[in-house]
Amino acid sequence: MRGKRRAPRPPIPWRSPWTPVVCLAGAVALGTLVATSLLVKEVVVVVDGEQAAVRGFAGTVEEVLADAGISVGAGDVVRPAAREHVADGGVIEVYRARPLTVTVDGRTSTHIVTATNVADALTELDIEPANGTLSAPPGRAVPLSGMALTVHTRREVHVVVGNRRLTSRTTAMTVRQVLKHQRIALPRGYQVTPPPGSFPEDGTVITVTPRHLEPVRPAVARLDWPALAACVAHGDPLAYNPDGPHYGMYQFSTRMWEAVGGIGLPSDWPAEEQTYRAQVLYQQVGGDWASQWPTCGDRLFP
Repeated sequence: MRGKRRAPRPPIPWRSPWTPVVCLAGAVALGTLVATSLLVKEVVVVVDGEQAAVRGFAGTVEEVLADAGISVGAGDVVRPAAREHVADGGVIEVYRARPLTVTVDGRTSTHIVTATNVADALTELDIEPANGTLSAPPGRAVPLSGMALTVHTRREVHVVVGNRRLTSRTTAMTVRQVLKHQRIALPRGYQVTPPPGSFPEDGTVITVTPRHLEPVRPAVARLDWPALAACVAHGDPLAYNPDGPHYGMYQFSTRMWEAVGGIGLPSDWPAEEQTYRAQVLYQQVGGDWASQWPTCGDRLFP
């Protein structure tokens, strides 16, 4: 009886003559994959505050930006510099330039800034609004196309009217506006220094000086005005009578004071100014002293 023949053994792959070739190719592919993965970098690019991750093989900042499709124009700021090498995990910041026209207290200038909002732009230009007013909110974005901005700074201005000295913090653009805010009317003939249309710088002293447009006749000037003032108000330029009320050496009411060209209160002005206005009043009423100073008017005549 003939013996059974063994079935042939299946071929063993690693005993194939191609096995070394296949293994080498796999090792090369794996090595290439590992090497490639080691060369790929992930870099964070921040453009005007907006972040994006960029993966690639770029070695320098400018190459990373080119791969990301980010162009750099004149005036743009790039950190690190464009030719600097960048490592995996690095951060590149790009601040794009934008034009800004700034008018500060009437003076206009044009600048290029990289700040993305109004507040940062003013800081970049070293402009301090000093609690003044802005034509746009501090947080408003400055577009790449640029914008115009108006700044009115708050300044300390002094107004001298007679004996009064008023100090205010203002954003007014003219001396006239300062006086209006202080509710100081300017009757005809009053002189203002500096001129009403001029710009009040910080620390400006505005002086309001009355001009005596109505001449006092010599006969009126020779009357005994000190005696009248002594009788009416003890000669006190600051005298005040709440019954009325009446003010100053000649006890003017505000209505009568304004009628003879006075501004503010009579007691705001020195004795010489009060006496001039009293003389003008005397002339306007035709010498009828009794209608104005019934109990003391006869003191005018020594």
